[in-house]
Amino acid sequence: MTKVKHSVTTHKRKKRVLKKAKGFWGDRAKQFQQARRTLMRAMVFAYRDRRRKKRLFRRLWITRLNAACRQQGITYSGFIHALKEANIKIDRKLLADLAIRDEKAFERIVEIARDK
Repeated sequence: MTKVKHSVTTHKRKKRVLKKAKGFWGDRAKQFQQARRTLMRAMVFAYRDRRRKKRLFRRLWITRLNAACRQQGITYSGFIHALKEANIKIDRKLLADLAIRDEKAFERIVEIARDK
């Protein structure tokens, strides 16, 4: 039985990890074990924050909507309730965008919501 050497596979694995760790600070980018540890931690943060990003953006849209609604003399919760009563199905992302970019259109939506 011949002896199997794993040097090619090991080298490939290490190169792959160090390539992903490029840009890390100090030995974390140069030493395999340090790079592997840091990369695992980075991947945990990336996984967590992909989910967190959705929550943060929704929070931002609601904050923007609240400010825009108060300028129109209505509370955010009252506005959302009125939209549901008026059967207007526009998501918060689009409403927040309208409030910033097209104030007249947003005013019109608030008026429609108030009438209902």
